[in-house]
Amino acid sequence: MNLTSKIFIAMAAGIAIGVAGNSLNLVSESSSAAGFIENGLFYGLFDAVGRIFIASLKLLVVPMVFVSLVCGTASLGGGGRMGLMAGKTIGLYLITTAIAITIALTLALIIEPGVSEQLTMDTSYQATKPPPLKEVFIDIFPSNPVRAMAEGSMLQVIVFAVLFGLGISRAGDRGAKVSESFNNFNQVIMEMVMILMQLAPYGVFCLLAKIFYSTGFNLIGQLFLYFSTVLLALFIHAIFVYGSLLKLLTGLNPLTFLKRVRPVMMFGFSTASSNATMPITLETLEKKMGVDNSIASFTVPLGATLNMDGTAIMQGVATVFIAQTYQIDIGVVGYLTVILTATLASIGTAAVPGVGLITLALVLQQVGLPVEGIALIIGVDRLLDMVRTAVNVTGDSVVSCIVAKGEGALDLDVFENPPR
Repeated sequence: MNLTSKIFIAMAAGIAIGVAGNSLNLVSESSSAAGFIENGLFYGLFDAVGRIFIASLKLLVVPMVFVSLVCGTASLGGGGRMGLMAGKTIGLYLITTAIAITIALTLALIIEPGVSEQLTMDTSYQATKPPPLKEVFIDIFPSNPVRAMAEGSMLQVIVFAVLFGLGISRAGDRGAKVSESFNNFNQVIMEMVMILMQLAPYGVFCLLAKIFYSTGFNLIGQLFLYFSTVLLALFIHAIFVYGSLLKLLTGLNPLTFLKRVRPVMMFGFSTASSNATMPITLETLEKKMGVDNSIASFTVPLGATLNMDGTAIMQGVATVFIAQTYQIDIGVVGYLTVILTATLASIGTAAVPGVGLITLALVLQQVGLPVEGIALIIGVDRLLDMVRTAVNVTGDSVVSCIVAKGEGALDLDVFENPPR
């Protein structure tokens, strides 16, 4: 059985065990057996294994991004290719984000998920204030690269790695020796990724079992229309928008792409973190799709930080949902403002934890909607976060393939017939 099949089975088993445990606990909350299942199994063993698995993935992110990006930048050389590639990548990420939120708003206005909802839940919510846009751009440039790596500030790590790689490319023979060392480091790190991938099914099982045990499906029933609208928008964007862009801009077969990217989507769903999925995304792009390391090492870390198509979809549907629930009409200009604000906010708050709800608060304030309405959707946001992360990492992979094809850095033989 291949690794993808093992992960899929682990996902299905984890969800089934979690839902069954949640139902059993609701039936017999007072029994000692229920207490053992909750504290000993789900919040004990499963939680510990899942958190260790996530920590192990994140352990590799900073060294992998730094070393891989240094190798990629050094191989591109000191010409204008890096600037052109960066422009293409950022442009594609912004375009797909704008398309995503447009789809979300359109579907939400047609389905009207908030029309029949009643304000029966607690609506106390304190929004975290996003940093000023000026400070965000200043913070992209590191004053201390070691601290940036220690804190996991990915944009600062990217900037330092690009500068370091450019320095290597201009250092002649000495730079070539340093480049060879970094290529060796890169190979070692990718082998570490392969070790973790063999343990992935166990980590995925424990993560999903604990998540679905603690979440259950009760709130989904109360917010069924909102939940379904977000899922429908995510599905349309992941399958039709990404598939169309891939076909139009590269000529590649979208079905083949979806088959190759499946492990990345499953990891994104299980971990709900683009950063934690990054080692798997890079490994899949290079080994299963033929994207050159010089491209993937730049587009993937940047996408994990800036690409928020799934989050943009949630923001679009949530804006309409909250407006309809509170019976406030923001008009056509308001919805256009939502598209613009959410697209720009995908860059402006990229490095802030809990970015989805923070940018949603920013969008709501911009169009005069009550920020307290966010409390209505928090209950189901954890499950939706898993799905939208799967969409985000798929978008990172699509943009990587498009940029690689445009730069002549995509091996079509590997894409069509990857090594097993």
